[in-house]
Amino acid sequence: MSLKELPEAFQAIAAEQAFEFACHPGVSCFTECCRELDLTLTPYDVVRLRRNLQLTSGQFLEQYVIIEWDEQQLFPLCYLTMVDDGRASCVFVGSQGCSVYEDRPGSCRAYPLGRGATRGAEGAPLESLVLLREPHCRGFEQERQQTVAAYLHEQGLEAYNRYNDALLPLLQHRQIQNRTFRPTRQQLDQYMLALYDLDQFRREMTAGRIALQRPLTPQQLKGLAGDDDELLLLGIRWLLQEFFGE
Repeated sequence: MSLKELPEAFQAIAAEQAFEFACHPGVSCFTECCRELDLTLTPYDVVRLRRNLQLTSGQFLEQYVIIEWDEQQLFPLCYLTMVDDGRASCVFVGSQGCSVYEDRPGSCRAYPLGRGATRGAEGAPLESLVLLREPHCRGFEQERQQTVAAYLHEQGLEAYNRYNDALLPLLQHRQIQNRTFRPTRQQLDQYMLALYDLDQFRREMTAGRIALQRPLTPQQLKGLAGDDDELLLLGIRWLLQEFFGE
């Protein structure tokens, strides 16, 4: 979908543009945006959440994730489970707000903004931003003006953007763009292993059951030693090898 085809509630916006918005417990709609939503989780969202909850990646996937295997989607989608309370509330929201606020998903941080990225001609991400105005949101009535860039910085999006953008060479690979690649079931399992079940991925690679076809860099060795952020980047590198021979 192009920016010209955005639904009415969305409007294209630039990083340097200013808008008025604030969210806090004093706003009457506080936590309303945490209900009745389909919240997809990026691999980095899962890294942060399961670290916050002190769970293994396998435990987090079992307890908090619904995996959608849809043939119309190239790769599986991971959704955060919602509470069956008649309002499909986020499992982490309560009367005081978000219980995992310091490690909340990137889309929650960005709200009411949305960010998309594509690979540019030189490989660098090209960013597009939208502003979402939902009827229930009273945050726009708060007299706090800031630029889009300042708001996203305040919400701590830099790390999320970095790891989400690191997926672009995989998800927007030229073979995918040209529709000459369709993953096998084995490759779908590899995708979930390397991006979402990092503890098992680490065990498989440490045991030598899977490997890169080149020596590991010091940063990649840090990933095997316990740094999940670096391990995620290693997983992306391994998938590029397994899917596209790179």
